[in-house]
Amino acid sequence: MLADDHRMLREGLRRSMVDQGFDVVGEARDGDEAVRLAEELKPDVILMDVTMPEMDGVEATRQIKEALPDTRVVMLTMHADQEVLASAIRAGASGYLVKDCSTEEIASAVRMAASGETALSPQLAASMLDEVRRMDQPTNEDERVITRREEEVLQLIADGCSTPEVAERLFISQKTVKNHLASIYQKLDARDRTQAVLQAVRMGIVHLD
Repeated sequence: MLADDHRMLREGLRRSMVDQGFDVVGEARDGDEAVRLAEELKPDVILMDVTMPEMDGVEATRQIKEALPDTRVVMLTMHADQEVLASAIRAGASGYLVKDCSTEEIASAVRMAASGETALSPQLAASMLDEVRRMDQPTNEDERVITRREEEVLQLIADGCSTPEVAERLFISQKTVKNHLASIYQKLDARDRTQAVLQAVRMGIVHLD
């Protein structure tokens, strides 16, 4: 099934996919229609545009995967955007391609998705690896090196804020800021702010502009 708000692109994709030996069972013009048609037609694979009216492709994918977990979705986008890629992966997409790829690449991605594999444009491979590394970082507060609040405090310190400025921005007292810093120093084995920031940068906890 095809889902794209550009008629000419849908028509081109239909011809290309038929030429590659696929049966195109339906076409959707927006995300809402994609969800309705998917539930009606139950296609094996959907080629889904990311940017569409009514509902974007990522949300449509999320809803389709909830209703039809066996249907595979391959996202098509104009740009290699890491944030959109991450959202698509979380929504359940089985593939992610930029629209300047060849017909053969799209056909290969559809076949891979149909067989349960993940298809990704080469230019998106680095973004995928970055996202996997990010997702591998602990999210449970019990597993974190420092708490979320301590991360916020340390990031502001790394940005050059003083104790009063950190307190003002986080709507907490200066004493609470100092308590957070003491906890951070202990957890990161640091003697002062500079050491704490450097250690946190090495660990990927905070970032320097």
